[in-house]
Amino acid sequence: MYYPIPSPVIEFLVLGIVAEQDSYGYEISQTLKLLTPIKESTLYPILKKMELSAYLETYSEAHQGRQRKYYRRTTLGSQQFTYLEEEWLRYSAAILDMAKGRLKK
Repeated sequence: MYYPIPSPVIEFLVLGIVAEQDSYGYEISQTLKLLTPIKESTLYPILKKMELSAYLETYSEAHQGRQRKYYRRTTLGSQQFTYLEEEWLRYSAAILDMAKGRLKK
């Protein structure tokens, strides 16, 4: 995709990705790469921030002899997802309106 994705939109997408099924960092990054060429050095600080904000919780599980850190959406994360969804709908509508000359000062 041509447009860079800002951090709040990445948070919104991550919260959506882990809504139905817990996921680990690499898997999240591969899903996000369907939309944007995100680097792990960008993603992991966002995941850490989301964990510190209590939007995500983590746990480790063994996989092929290594530990994987899985992310799970919390109740607060579900509330944040709803907030970000509403903000995204307002933002994207305003962008389209402005691009089509319908949003004036």
